[in-house]
Amino acid sequence: MAEQYMVGVIGGVIASLLGFVFLYCNSLIRFRGQRKLNRAASMEFPKKNSVNKTGSEGVGTADIIIVGAGVAGAALAYSLGKDGRRVRAIERDLNAPNRMACESLIPGGYLKLIELGLEDCVDEIGAQRLLGYTLYKDGKEAHVSFPLEKSQSHVAGRTFHNGRFVQSLRKKVASLHNVSLEQGTVTSLIEENGIVKGVQYKSESGQVLTADASLTIICDGCFSNLRRSLCSPKVDIPSYFVGFILTNCNLPIKNYGAIIVAHPSPIVFSPISSTEIRCMVNVPSEQVPSVSNGEMACYLKTQVAPKVLPELYDSFISAIEKKGNIRISPNKIMAAAPHLTPGALLIGDALNMRHAITGGGMTVALSDVVILRDLIRPLHDLSDAFTVSKYLESFYTLRKPMSSTINILANVLQKIFSASSNPAMENLQHTFLGYMRLGGMFSYGASAMLCGLCPRPLSLAFHFLFIAMYGVGRLLLPFPSPKRLWDGAKLLWVASSILLPYIYSEGIRQMFFPLTVPAYYRTPPKKSPKKSFMH
Repeated sequence: MAEQYMVGVIGGVIASLLGFVFLYCNSLIRFRGQRKLNRAASMEFPKKNSVNKTGSEGVGTADIIIVGAGVAGAALAYSLGKDGRRVRAIERDLNAPNRMACESLIPGGYLKLIELGLEDCVDEIGAQRLLGYTLYKDGKEAHVSFPLEKSQSHVAGRTFHNGRFVQSLRKKVASLHNVSLEQGTVTSLIEENGIVKGVQYKSESGQVLTADASLTIICDGCFSNLRRSLCSPKVDIPSYFVGFILTNCNLPIKNYGAIIVAHPSPIVFSPISSTEIRCMVNVPSEQVPSVSNGEMACYLKTQVAPKVLPELYDSFISAIEKKGNIRISPNKIMAAAPHLTPGALLIGDALNMRHAITGGGMTVALSDVVILRDLIRPLHDLSDAFTVSKYLESFYTLRKPMSSTINILANVLQKIFSASSNPAMENLQHTFLGYMRLGGMFSYGASAMLCGLCPRPLSLAFHFLFIAMYGVGRLLLPFPSPKRLWDGAKLLWVASSILLPYIYSEGIRQMFFPLTVPAYYRTPPKKSPKKSFMH
Protein backbone atom coordinates (compact mmCIF):
# COMPACT_ATOMS: atom_id res chain seq x y z
CA MET A 1 0.00 0.00 0.00
CA ALA A 2 2.90 2.34 0.73
CA GLU A 3 4.18 1.84 -2.82
CA GLN A 4 0.70 2.55 -4.17
CA TYR A 5 0.54 5.84 -2.31
CA MET A 6 4.04 6.76 -3.50
CA VAL A 7 2.97 6.17 -7.10
CA GLY A 8 -0.19 8.14 -6.51
CA VAL A 9 1.58 11.11 -4.97
CA ILE A 10 4.30 11.29 -7.65
CA GLY A 11 1.73 10.92 -10.39
CA GLY A 12 -0.48 13.48 -8.70
CA VAL A 13 2.19 16.16 -8.74
CA ILE A 14 2.81 15.76 -12.47
CA ALA A 15 -0.84 15.30 -13.43
CA SER A 16 -1.91 18.25 -11.31
CA LEU A 17 0.26 20.64 -13.33
CA LEU A 18 -1.53 19.57 -16.49
CA GLY A 19 -4.85 19.28 -14.70
CA PHE A 20 -4.70 22.89 -13.50
CA VAL A 21 -4.82 24.15 -17.07
CA PHE A 22 -7.58 21.69 -18.00
CA LEU A 23 -9.77 22.52 -15.03
CA TYR A 24 -9.33 26.27 -15.43
CA CYS A 25 -10.53 26.06 -19.03
CA ASN A 26 -13.29 23.68 -17.95
CA SER A 27 -14.55 26.14 -15.34
CA LEU A 28 -14.72 28.89 -17.95
CA ILE A 29 -16.66 26.66 -20.32
CA ARG A 30 -19.12 25.56 -17.63
CA PHE A 31 -19.66 29.17 -16.54
CA ARG A 32 -20.44 30.30 -20.09
CA GLY A 33 -22.75 27.36 -20.72
CA GLN A 34 -24.61 27.69 -17.42
CA ARG A 35 -25.01 31.45 -17.89
CA LYS A 36 -26.55 30.87 -21.30
CA LEU A 37 -29.01 28.29 -19.97
CA ASN A 38 -29.94 30.39 -16.95
CA ARG A 39 -30.55 33.40 -19.17
CA ALA A 40 -32.87 31.43 -21.43
CA ALA A 41 -34.68 29.64 -18.61
CA SER A 42 -35.32 32.83 -16.67
CA MET A 43 -37.16 34.47 -19.54
CA GLU A 44 -40.93 34.85 -19.39
CA PHE A 45 -43.02 31.79 -20.26
CA PRO A 46 -45.15 32.03 -23.45
CA LYS A 47 -48.46 33.63 -22.46
CA LYS A 48 -50.29 32.70 -25.64
CA ASN A 49 -49.93 28.98 -24.80
CA SER A 50 -50.76 29.20 -21.13
CA VAL A 51 -53.04 26.57 -19.59
CA ASN A 52 -56.73 27.38 -19.30
CA LYS A 53 -57.39 26.91 -15.60
CA THR A 54 -60.95 25.75 -16.27
CA GLY A 55 -59.56 22.80 -18.20
CA SER A 56 -61.67 23.69 -21.25
CA GLU A 57 -58.73 24.24 -23.62
CA GLY A 58 -58.50 21.48 -26.19
CA VAL A 59 -55.41 19.59 -27.30
CA GLY A 60 -56.52 18.86 -30.86
CA THR A 61 -53.94 21.38 -32.06
CA ALA A 62 -50.66 20.88 -30.23
CA ASP A 63 -47.61 23.10 -30.02
CA ILE A 64 -45.32 20.10 -29.60
CA ILE A 65 -45.63 16.41 -30.42
CA ILE A 66 -43.53 13.99 -28.38
CA VAL A 67 -43.01 10.52 -29.83
CA GLY A 68 -42.46 8.10 -26.98
CA ALA A 69 -43.47 8.29 -23.33
CA GLY A 70 -40.67 6.43 -21.62
CA VAL A 71 -38.40 8.15 -19.12
CA ALA A 72 -37.28 10.93 -21.49
CA GLY A 73 -40.61 11.39 -23.26
CA ALA A 74 -42.78 11.42 -20.14
CA ALA A 75 -40.45 13.75 -18.25
CA LEU A 76 -40.30 16.14 -21.23
CA ALA A 77 -44.08 16.10 -21.74
CA TYR A 78 -44.61 16.95 -18.08
CA SER A 79 -42.01 19.73 -17.95
CA LEU A 80 -43.25 21.37 -21.17
CA GLY A 81 -46.84 21.00 -20.05
CA LYS A 82 -46.04 22.68 -16.74
CA ASP A 83 -44.61 25.58 -18.73
CA GLY A 84 -47.95 26.01 -20.48
CA ARG A 85 -47.26 24.27 -23.78
CA ARG A 86 -49.96 22.23 -25.48
CA VAL A 87 -48.30 18.84 -25.81
CA ARG A 88 -49.38 15.64 -27.53
CA ALA A 89 -47.42 12.55 -26.44
CA ILE A 90 -47.86 9.36 -28.47
CA GLU A 91 -46.60 6.11 -26.96
CA ARG A 92 -46.61 2.69 -28.61
CA ASP A 93 -47.67 0.85 -25.46
CA LEU A 94 -49.02 2.54 -22.34
CA ASN A 95 -48.94 -0.64 -20.27
CA ALA A 96 -46.18 -0.86 -17.67
CA PRO A 97 -42.91 -1.79 -19.42
CA ASN A 98 -41.91 -5.32 -18.51
CA ARG A 99 -38.24 -5.16 -19.29
CA MET A 100 -35.05 -5.92 -17.43
CA ALA A 101 -32.82 -2.85 -17.44
CA CYS A 102 -29.56 -2.19 -15.64
CA GLU A 103 -30.41 1.50 -15.65
CA SER A 104 -30.26 3.06 -12.22
CA LEU A 105 -30.87 6.64 -11.30
CA ILE A 106 -27.45 7.79 -10.11
CA PRO A 107 -27.25 10.93 -7.91
CA GLY A 108 -26.71 13.27 -10.86
CA GLY A 109 -29.92 11.98 -12.41
CA TYR A 110 -31.83 12.29 -9.15
CA LEU A 111 -30.85 15.97 -8.99
CA LYS A 112 -32.22 16.42 -12.53
CA LEU A 113 -35.43 14.75 -11.40
CA ILE A 114 -35.68 17.28 -8.57
CA GLU A 115 -35.03 20.10 -11.03
CA LEU A 116 -38.00 18.88 -13.08
CA GLY A 117 -40.25 18.59 -10.03
CA LEU A 118 -40.59 14.82 -10.46
CA GLU A 119 -38.74 13.49 -7.41
CA ASP A 120 -41.95 12.08 -5.94
CA CYS A 121 -42.04 9.59 -8.83
CA VAL A 122 -39.35 7.50 -7.10
CA ASP A 123 -40.77 8.00 -3.60
CA GLU A 124 -43.97 6.07 -4.40
CA ILE A 125 -42.54 2.91 -6.01
CA GLY A 126 -40.40 1.37 -3.28
CA ALA A 127 -37.14 2.67 -4.77
CA GLN A 128 -33.96 1.84 -2.87
CA ARG A 129 -31.28 4.38 -1.97
CA LEU A 130 -27.96 3.77 -3.72
CA LEU A 131 -24.85 5.23 -2.09
CA GLY A 132 -22.22 3.56 -4.25
CA TYR A 133 -20.82 0.25 -5.49
CA THR A 134 -18.33 -2.30 -4.22
CA LEU A 135 -15.99 -3.73 -6.85
CA TYR A 136 -14.76 -7.32 -6.39
CA LYS A 137 -11.88 -9.02 -8.20
CA ASP A 138 -9.73 -12.00 -7.26
CA GLY A 139 -10.70 -11.84 -3.60
CA LYS A 140 -9.98 -8.11 -3.33
CA GLU A 141 -12.54 -5.34 -3.15
CA ALA A 142 -12.76 -1.58 -3.64
CA HIS A 143 -15.53 0.61 -2.26
CA VAL A 144 -16.73 3.33 -4.61
CA SER A 145 -18.86 5.71 -2.56
CA PHE A 146 -20.71 8.55 -4.25
CA PRO A 147 -19.37 11.90 -2.96
CA LEU A 148 -22.56 13.12 -1.29
CA GLU A 149 -21.08 14.84 1.77
CA LYS A 150 -22.02 18.32 0.53
CA SER A 151 -25.50 17.29 -0.67
CA GLN A 152 -28.74 17.28 1.26
CA SER A 153 -29.57 14.07 3.11
CA HIS A 154 -32.20 12.88 0.61
CA VAL A 155 -29.82 13.13 -2.36
CA ALA A 156 -28.55 9.71 -3.41
CA GLY A 157 -28.89 7.28 -6.25
CA ARG A 158 -32.07 5.24 -6.65
CA THR A 159 -32.67 1.73 -7.96
CA PHE A 160 -36.12 0.36 -8.75
CA HIS A 161 -38.34 -1.57 -11.15
CA ASN A 162 -38.09 0.24 -14.46
CA GLY A 163 -41.76 -0.25 -15.31
CA ARG A 164 -42.99 1.22 -12.03
CA PHE A 165 -40.91 4.35 -12.53
CA VAL A 166 -42.14 4.88 -16.09
CA GLN A 167 -45.77 4.45 -15.01
CA SER A 168 -45.24 6.92 -12.17
CA LEU A 169 -43.94 9.49 -14.67
CA ARG A 170 -46.89 8.87 -17.01
CA LYS A 171 -49.30 9.38 -14.13
CA LYS A 172 -47.82 12.85 -13.60
CA VAL A 173 -48.21 13.60 -17.32
CA ALA A 174 -51.85 12.52 -17.27
CA SER A 175 -52.57 15.00 -14.47
CA LEU A 176 -52.04 17.98 -16.81
CA HIS A 177 -55.07 19.21 -18.80
CA ASN A 178 -53.01 20.66 -21.62
CA VAL A 179 -51.09 17.43 -22.27
CA SER A 180 -52.60 14.59 -24.28
CA LEU A 181 -51.14 11.12 -23.67
CA GLU A 182 -52.38 8.52 -26.12
CA GLN A 183 -51.45 5.04 -27.29
CA GLY A 184 -50.39 4.71 -30.90
CA THR A 185 -47.53 3.58 -33.10
CA VAL A 186 -45.86 6.39 -35.04
CA THR A 187 -44.97 5.05 -38.48
CA SER A 188 -43.46 8.10 -40.17
CA LEU A 189 -42.78 11.81 -40.01
CA ILE A 190 -44.83 14.18 -42.17
CA GLU A 191 -42.53 16.43 -44.18
CA GLU A 192 -43.30 19.39 -46.41
CA ASN A 193 -40.56 21.30 -48.24
CA GLY A 194 -37.93 19.85 -45.93
CA ILE A 195 -39.84 20.77 -42.76
CA VAL A 196 -41.30 18.19 -40.38
CA LYS A 197 -44.93 19.15 -39.83
CA GLY A 198 -46.03 16.27 -37.61
CA VAL A 199 -46.38 12.48 -37.61
CA GLN A 200 -48.50 9.70 -39.06
CA TYR A 201 -49.45 6.96 -36.63
CA LYS A 202 -51.73 3.99 -36.05
CA SER A 203 -54.11 4.31 -33.14
CA GLU A 204 -54.77 1.53 -30.65
CA SER A 205 -57.70 0.41 -32.83
CA GLY A 206 -55.52 0.29 -35.96
CA GLN A 207 -56.83 3.48 -37.55
CA VAL A 208 -54.24 5.51 -39.49
CA LEU A 209 -54.17 9.09 -38.18
CA THR A 210 -52.04 12.19 -38.51
CA ALA A 211 -51.03 14.75 -35.90
CA ASP A 212 -49.65 18.22 -36.65
CA ALA A 213 -47.46 20.45 -34.51
CA SER A 214 -44.86 23.18 -34.86
CA LEU A 215 -42.18 20.99 -33.25
CA THR A 216 -41.88 17.19 -33.15
CA ILE A 217 -39.50 15.68 -30.58
CA ILE A 218 -38.47 12.08 -31.10
CA CYS A 219 -37.59 10.15 -27.94
CA ASP A 220 -38.82 6.64 -28.71
CA GLY A 221 -35.88 4.89 -27.09
CA CYS A 222 -33.12 2.53 -28.10
CA PHE A 223 -35.30 0.70 -30.64
CA SER A 224 -36.31 3.92 -32.42
CA ASN A 225 -37.67 3.41 -35.93
CA LEU A 226 -37.62 7.14 -36.73
CA ARG A 227 -34.01 8.10 -35.95
CA ARG A 228 -32.76 7.33 -39.48
CA SER A 229 -34.68 10.36 -40.74
CA LEU A 230 -32.92 12.67 -38.30
CA CYS A 231 -29.42 11.30 -37.72
CA SER A 232 -26.73 8.96 -39.05
CA PRO A 233 -26.94 6.07 -36.58
CA LYS A 234 -23.97 3.74 -36.14
CA VAL A 235 -25.13 1.23 -33.57
CA ASP A 236 -22.69 -1.18 -31.95
CA ILE A 237 -23.83 -4.05 -29.71
CA PRO A 238 -20.70 -5.25 -27.86
CA SER A 239 -22.62 -7.39 -25.38
CA TYR A 240 -25.96 -8.42 -23.94
CA PHE A 241 -27.16 -8.19 -20.37
CA VAL A 242 -28.67 -11.41 -19.09
CA GLY A 243 -30.92 -10.35 -16.23
CA PHE A 244 -32.98 -11.97 -13.50
CA ILE A 245 -34.20 -11.16 -10.00
CA LEU A 246 -32.84 -12.70 -6.81
CA THR A 247 -34.90 -12.99 -3.61
CA ASN A 248 -34.23 -14.10 -0.02
CA CYS A 249 -30.75 -12.61 0.08
CA ASN A 250 -28.91 -9.38 0.89
CA LEU A 251 -25.89 -7.64 -0.57
CA PRO A 252 -22.82 -7.39 1.69
CA ILE A 253 -23.22 -3.64 2.27
CA LYS A 254 -26.64 -2.01 2.62
CA ASN A 255 -27.45 0.62 -0.04
CA TYR A 256 -24.41 -0.42 -2.08
CA GLY A 257 -24.53 -2.31 -5.34
CA ALA A 258 -21.90 -4.88 -6.24
CA ILE A 259 -19.85 -5.35 -9.41
CA ILE A 260 -17.86 -8.56 -9.77
CA VAL A 261 -15.05 -8.27 -12.31
CA ALA A 262 -14.43 -11.85 -13.39
CA HIS A 263 -13.87 -14.06 -16.40
CA PRO A 264 -15.87 -14.77 -18.54
CA SER A 265 -18.47 -12.14 -17.60
CA PRO A 266 -18.64 -9.16 -15.21
CA ILE A 267 -21.73 -9.28 -12.97
CA VAL A 268 -23.73 -6.35 -11.56
CA PHE A 269 -26.03 -6.62 -8.53
CA SER A 270 -28.42 -3.83 -7.47
CA PRO A 271 -31.28 -3.81 -4.94
CA ILE A 272 -34.56 -2.83 -6.65
CA SER A 273 -36.95 -3.30 -3.71
CA SER A 274 -36.74 -4.22 -0.04
CA THR A 275 -36.86 -7.93 -0.98
CA GLU A 276 -35.39 -8.12 -4.49
CA ILE A 277 -31.93 -7.82 -6.04
CA ARG A 278 -31.48 -7.43 -9.77
CA CYS A 279 -28.60 -9.41 -11.26
CA MET A 280 -27.19 -8.49 -14.68
CA VAL A 281 -24.55 -10.68 -16.33
CA ASN A 282 -22.64 -9.04 -19.17
CA VAL A 283 -22.16 -11.57 -21.99
CA PRO A 284 -20.23 -10.73 -25.21
CA SER A 285 -22.48 -10.60 -28.28
CA GLU A 286 -20.73 -13.47 -30.04
CA GLN A 287 -21.09 -15.79 -27.00
CA VAL A 288 -24.77 -15.46 -26.02
CA PRO A 289 -26.23 -18.95 -25.35
CA SER A 290 -29.86 -19.75 -26.10
CA VAL A 291 -32.41 -19.39 -23.30
CA SER A 292 -35.06 -21.60 -24.88
CA ASN A 293 -32.97 -24.80 -25.04
CA GLY A 294 -31.42 -24.44 -21.59
CA GLU A 295 -27.92 -23.45 -22.75
CA MET A 296 -28.13 -20.10 -20.96
CA ALA A 297 -29.07 -21.69 -17.62
CA CYS A 298 -26.17 -24.13 -18.01
CA TYR A 299 -23.77 -21.28 -18.84
CA LEU A 300 -24.86 -19.29 -15.79
CA LYS A 301 -24.57 -22.28 -13.46
CA THR A 302 -21.20 -23.56 -14.65
CA GLN A 303 -19.34 -20.44 -15.80
CA VAL A 304 -20.81 -17.54 -13.82
CA ALA A 305 -22.15 -18.94 -10.54
CA PRO A 306 -18.68 -19.95 -9.20
CA LYS A 307 -17.67 -16.25 -9.32
CA VAL A 308 -20.75 -15.04 -7.38
CA LEU A 309 -20.38 -13.86 -3.77
CA PRO A 310 -21.01 -16.74 -1.29
CA GLU A 311 -23.93 -14.95 0.40
CA LEU A 312 -25.71 -14.68 -2.97
CA TYR A 313 -24.90 -18.09 -4.43
CA ASP A 314 -27.98 -20.06 -3.34
CA SER A 315 -30.38 -17.31 -4.42
CA PHE A 316 -28.46 -16.99 -7.71
CA ILE A 317 -28.98 -20.68 -8.51
CA SER A 318 -32.66 -20.54 -7.46
CA ALA A 319 -33.28 -17.52 -9.68
CA ILE A 320 -31.77 -19.30 -12.69
CA GLU A 321 -33.99 -22.35 -12.15
CA LYS A 322 -37.17 -20.26 -11.87
CA LYS A 323 -39.11 -20.63 -15.12
CA GLY A 324 -39.36 -17.47 -17.24
CA ASN A 325 -37.08 -15.49 -14.92
CA ILE A 326 -34.18 -15.00 -17.36
CA ARG A 327 -34.35 -12.09 -19.79
CA ILE A 328 -31.87 -10.74 -22.31
CA SER A 329 -31.41 -7.15 -23.49
CA PRO A 330 -28.79 -5.75 -25.88
CA ASN A 331 -26.24 -3.21 -24.68
CA LYS A 332 -26.22 -0.66 -27.49
CA ILE A 333 -23.59 2.01 -28.07
CA MET A 334 -24.37 4.87 -30.45
CA ALA A 335 -22.71 8.27 -30.55
CA ALA A 336 -24.94 11.26 -31.31
CA ALA A 337 -24.79 12.22 -34.99
CA PRO A 338 -27.89 14.39 -35.58
CA HIS A 339 -28.92 16.13 -38.80
CA LEU A 340 -30.26 19.65 -38.41
CA THR A 341 -33.91 19.10 -39.37
CA PRO A 342 -36.42 21.97 -39.24
CA GLY A 343 -39.47 21.02 -37.18
CA ALA A 344 -37.92 17.98 -35.47
CA LEU A 345 -35.42 17.07 -32.75
CA LEU A 346 -33.96 13.88 -31.26
CA ILE A 347 -33.27 13.29 -27.56
CA GLY A 348 -32.58 10.43 -25.17
CA ASP A 349 -31.67 6.94 -26.37
CA ALA A 350 -33.12 7.68 -29.80
CA LEU A 351 -30.21 10.12 -30.21
CA ASN A 352 -27.42 8.63 -28.15
CA MET A 353 -26.74 5.36 -26.29
CA ARG A 354 -24.01 4.03 -24.06
CA HIS A 355 -23.31 0.70 -22.33
CA ALA A 356 -25.58 0.16 -19.33
CA ILE A 357 -22.93 -1.15 -16.93
CA THR A 358 -22.71 2.14 -14.99
CA GLY A 359 -26.47 2.79 -15.09
CA GLY A 360 -26.10 6.28 -16.56
CA GLY A 361 -28.71 6.24 -19.33
CA MET A 362 -31.57 7.71 -17.32
CA THR A 363 -29.33 10.49 -16.07
CA VAL A 364 -28.32 11.49 -19.60
CA ALA A 365 -31.98 11.41 -20.69
CA LEU A 366 -33.14 13.60 -17.79
CA SER A 367 -30.26 15.99 -18.39
CA ASP A 368 -31.39 16.25 -22.03
CA VAL A 369 -34.89 17.10 -20.83
CA VAL A 370 -33.69 19.87 -18.49
CA ILE A 371 -31.53 21.47 -21.18
CA LEU A 372 -34.23 21.30 -23.85
CA ARG A 373 -36.92 22.64 -21.49
CA ASP A 374 -34.74 25.63 -20.62
CA LEU A 375 -33.99 26.33 -24.29
CA ILE A 376 -37.66 26.17 -25.30
CA ARG A 377 -38.96 28.30 -22.41
CA PRO A 378 -38.29 31.73 -23.95
CA LEU A 379 -39.76 30.80 -27.35
CA HIS A 380 -43.14 32.50 -27.70
CA ASP A 381 -43.57 31.37 -31.29
CA LEU A 382 -42.59 27.94 -32.61
CA SER A 383 -44.12 28.40 -36.06
CA ASP A 384 -40.91 29.43 -37.84
CA ALA A 385 -39.34 25.98 -38.06
CA PHE A 386 -36.10 27.19 -39.69
CA THR A 387 -35.34 29.79 -37.04
CA VAL A 388 -36.33 27.52 -34.15
CA SER A 389 -34.23 24.68 -35.57
CA LYS A 390 -31.15 26.90 -35.86
CA TYR A 391 -31.62 28.11 -32.29
CA LEU A 392 -32.17 24.60 -30.86
CA GLU A 393 -29.00 23.36 -32.57
CA SER A 394 -27.14 24.51 -29.47
CA PHE A 395 -28.88 21.68 -27.57
CA TYR A 396 -26.48 19.18 -29.12
CA THR A 397 -23.46 21.07 -27.76
CA LEU A 398 -24.93 22.02 -24.38
CA ARG A 399 -25.72 18.37 -23.62
CA LYS A 400 -22.12 17.25 -24.16
CA PRO A 401 -20.69 17.76 -20.64
CA MET A 402 -23.11 15.26 -19.08
CA SER A 403 -23.59 12.91 -22.02
CA SER A 404 -19.95 12.57 -23.11
CA THR A 405 -18.64 12.11 -19.55
CA ILE A 406 -21.12 9.35 -18.71
CA ASN A 407 -20.93 7.76 -22.17
CA ILE A 408 -17.16 7.46 -22.23
CA LEU A 409 -16.90 6.16 -18.67
CA ALA A 410 -19.53 3.50 -19.33
CA ASN A 411 -18.09 2.37 -22.65
CA VAL A 412 -14.49 2.28 -21.44
CA LEU A 413 -15.27 0.45 -18.18
CA GLN A 414 -17.36 -2.23 -19.88
CA LYS A 415 -14.52 -2.90 -22.28
CA ILE A 416 -11.94 -3.15 -19.51
CA PHE A 417 -14.14 -5.25 -17.21
CA SER A 418 -15.07 -7.67 -20.01
CA ALA A 419 -11.56 -8.73 -21.09
CA SER A 420 -10.01 -10.63 -18.21
CA SER A 421 -8.17 -13.09 -20.49
CA ASN A 422 -5.98 -10.31 -21.95
CA PRO A 423 -2.88 -9.62 -19.77
CA ALA A 424 -2.85 -5.91 -20.62
CA MET A 425 -6.56 -5.65 -19.80
CA GLU A 426 -5.90 -7.56 -16.59
CA ASN A 427 -3.35 -4.91 -15.67
CA LEU A 428 -5.89 -2.19 -16.45
CA GLN A 429 -8.46 -3.86 -14.20
CA HIS A 430 -6.00 -4.03 -11.30
CA THR A 431 -4.97 -0.43 -12.01
CA PHE A 432 -8.53 0.86 -11.83
CA LEU A 433 -9.39 -1.07 -8.68
CA GLY A 434 -6.11 -0.05 -7.05
CA TYR A 435 -6.75 3.59 -7.92
CA MET A 436 -10.23 3.48 -6.41
CA ARG A 437 -8.87 1.81 -3.26
CA LEU A 438 -6.53 4.75 -2.67
CA GLY A 439 -9.57 6.82 -1.63
CA GLY A 440 -9.39 10.52 -0.85
CA MET A 441 -8.52 12.84 -3.69
CA PHE A 442 -7.48 9.91 -5.88
CA SER A 443 -10.94 8.36 -6.23
CA TYR A 444 -13.19 11.27 -5.27
CA GLY A 445 -13.15 12.85 -8.73
CA ALA A 446 -13.57 9.55 -10.57
CA SER A 447 -16.52 8.66 -8.36
CA ALA A 448 -18.10 12.10 -8.87
CA MET A 449 -17.98 11.64 -12.65
CA LEU A 450 -19.25 8.07 -12.40
CA CYS A 451 -22.38 9.19 -10.54
CA GLY A 452 -23.10 12.24 -12.71
CA LEU A 453 -22.15 14.89 -10.14
CA CYS A 454 -19.13 16.12 -12.08
CA PRO A 455 -20.02 16.12 -15.80
CA ARG A 456 -16.76 17.59 -17.07
CA PRO A 457 -14.98 16.10 -20.10
CA LEU A 458 -11.72 17.88 -19.22
CA SER A 459 -11.82 16.37 -15.74
CA LEU A 460 -12.41 13.00 -17.37
CA ALA A 461 -9.28 13.42 -19.49
CA PHE A 462 -7.32 14.52 -16.43
CA HIS A 463 -8.32 11.45 -14.39
CA PHE A 464 -7.58 9.03 -17.20
CA LEU A 465 -4.12 10.58 -17.43
CA PHE A 466 -3.72 10.20 -13.68
CA ILE A 467 -4.90 6.56 -13.72
CA ALA A 468 -2.55 5.72 -16.61
CA MET A 469 0.42 7.21 -14.73
CA TYR A 470 -0.57 5.28 -11.62
CA GLY A 471 -0.85 2.06 -13.65
CA VAL A 472 2.57 2.47 -15.23
CA GLY A 473 4.09 3.37 -11.87
CA ARG A 474 2.77 0.26 -10.14
CA LEU A 475 4.18 -1.90 -12.95
CA LEU A 476 7.66 -0.31 -12.71
CA LEU A 477 8.03 -0.54 -8.93
CA PRO A 478 10.15 -1.49 -7.08
CA PHE A 479 12.76 -1.39 -9.90
CA PRO A 480 12.24 -0.91 -13.65
CA SER A 481 13.28 -3.79 -15.89
CA PRO A 482 12.94 -4.34 -19.64
CA LYS A 483 9.88 -6.54 -19.11
CA ARG A 484 8.25 -4.01 -16.76
CA LEU A 485 8.95 -1.19 -19.19
CA TRP A 486 7.39 -3.25 -21.97
CA ASP A 487 4.33 -4.05 -19.82
CA GLY A 488 3.97 -0.34 -18.98
CA ALA A 489 4.14 0.60 -22.66
CA LYS A 490 1.52 -2.03 -23.51
CA LEU A 491 -0.76 -0.70 -20.77
CA LEU A 492 -0.53 2.83 -22.17
CA TRP A 493 -1.13 1.59 -25.71
CA VAL A 494 -4.16 -0.52 -24.78
CA ALA A 495 -5.64 2.22 -22.59
CA SER A 496 -5.24 4.77 -25.39
CA SER A 497 -6.70 2.43 -28.00
CA ILE A 498 -9.81 2.04 -25.83
CA LEU A 499 -10.27 5.66 -24.77
CA LEU A 500 -9.37 7.73 -27.85
CA PRO A 501 -11.93 6.24 -30.29
CA TYR A 502 -14.75 7.03 -27.86
CA ILE A 503 -13.50 10.60 -27.43
CA TYR A 504 -13.33 10.97 -31.20
CA SER A 505 -16.86 9.62 -31.67
CA GLU A 506 -18.25 12.04 -29.07
CA GLY A 507 -16.64 14.99 -30.85
CA ILE A 508 -13.36 16.51 -29.69
CA ARG A 509 -14.46 20.06 -30.51
CA GLN A 510 -17.83 19.82 -28.74
CA MET A 511 -16.32 18.10 -25.72
CA PHE A 512 -13.22 20.17 -25.08
CA PHE A 513 -13.71 23.38 -27.07
CA PRO A 514 -17.46 24.09 -27.06
CA LEU A 515 -16.86 27.85 -27.13
CA THR A 516 -15.60 27.44 -30.70
CA VAL A 517 -18.87 25.85 -31.87
CA PRO A 518 -21.04 28.53 -33.56
CA ALA A 519 -24.30 27.00 -32.27
CA TYR A 520 -23.10 27.52 -28.70
CA TYR A 521 -23.80 31.25 -28.99
CA ARG A 522 -27.36 31.07 -30.36
CA THR A 523 -29.85 33.31 -28.54
CA PRO A 524 -33.66 32.99 -28.57
CA PRO A 525 -35.15 34.58 -31.72
CA LYS A 526 -37.21 37.69 -31.02
CA LYS A 527 -39.26 37.45 -34.20
CA SER A 528 -39.42 35.32 -37.30
CA PRO A 529 -37.19 36.59 -40.11
CA LYS A 530 -38.37 36.67 -43.70
CA LYS A 531 -35.30 35.14 -45.25
CA SER A 532 -35.03 31.47 -46.01
CA PHE A 533 -33.13 28.87 -44.00
CA MET A 534 -29.68 27.95 -45.26
CA HIS A 535 -28.38 24.46 -44.59
